[in-house]
Amino acid sequence: MTQNHTAKVIVGMSGGVDSSVSALLLMQQGYQVEGLFMKNWEEDDGTEYCTAMDDMADAQAVCDKLGIVLHKANFAAEYWDNVFEYFLAEYKAGRTPNPDILCNREIKFKAFLEYAIELGADFIATGHYVRRGERDGHTCLLKGLDNNKDQSYFLHQVGENEIKKTLFPVGELEKPEVRRIAEEHDLITHNKKDSTGICFIGERRFKDFLQQYLPAQPGKIETESGDVIGEHSGLMYYTIGQRQGLHIGGLKNYPEEPWFVAGKDLERNVLIAVQGIENDLLFTDWLTSDSLFWINGQAPQTPFHCKAKVRYRQEDQDCVLEKQEDGSYIVHFNEAQRAITPGQSVVFYKDDLCLGGGAIESTGKKA
Repeated sequence: MTQNHTAKVIVGMSGGVDSSVSALLLMQQGYQVEGLFMKNWEEDDGTEYCTAMDDMADAQAVCDKLGIVLHKANFAAEYWDNVFEYFLAEYKAGRTPNPDILCNREIKFKAFLEYAIELGADFIATGHYVRRGERDGHTCLLKGLDNNKDQSYFLHQVGENEIKKTLFPVGELEKPEVRRIAEEHDLITHNKKDSTGICFIGERRFKDFLQQYLPAQPGKIETESGDVIGEHSGLMYYTIGQRQGLHIGGLKNYPEEPWFVAGKDLERNVLIAVQGIENDLLFTDWLTSDSLFWINGQAPQTPFHCKAKVRYRQEDQDCVLEKQEDGSYIVHFNEAQRAITPGQSVVFYKDDLCLGGGAIESTGKKA
């Protein structure tokens, strides 16, 4: 149903189908809609073509079709300072960070929101598959209705004040419906592939990109008992549970089972590998986090029973959260978890309500 709003909404236009349909739906609801394309990376390294130019052209084409203005903003300096430097520091420390989470907190829901308010916006909007709700007097973040596309995991560091100022038009829809709406309205992005990987790397090989900023230190790959079975090209290129890219096989005295990354010995620059997807060394019972962010600004009383994810699209897992004497947290899972990865995030839920979360510091097994 069309409503008459005087509220002005600026939509973060990425050049993808989700933000395109978000702008369309808000117009249909009677909002005053404008678009904004964010440039978060300076393409000055002379390597492969960055997809940002194509994305901006698609965003412009959609805005032209809808008859709305497209603002352009350069947040590359903020991105470098608040996202990319952390990303490099984490890789240097042997962890596997998730820059999208930081990008949402620092760029999309901070730099963009501040910029939009300067342009006179009452709200911003994004194409994320999440919903805004009200619970116990708080504005809160709810999972998107499309379970397969729910992106609350990536938005768990966005605070209540920012969520209050944001609309999520596609959060109530399933992805095929979003594409159908885009096609029905002849939007150029209707069949555009979903973007994957880290925004600033584009289509480049991750290894080549990282090598420009962090010199690799090759070393040995060992079994848990210390047998040398291969060489790695730098610990930062591997993540816990990884199978591809180890180049181990055909070893005497070992069965023909696939090998998986089970750990990193930073002091010795050694990668630990084990055989078998269900190998016991790939499973842990608990994790720690030095600091947790709560969307409503209020940490729960511990011990706290809830559910958690340790990676995007994982099914929610039953757990108990406890605060330790030093102020850090430990999360005990009811069932052992495979390939929990330091640097990634643990995110907490009560049913469809996203509570918050934080970076994983360490993992371990029950005594």
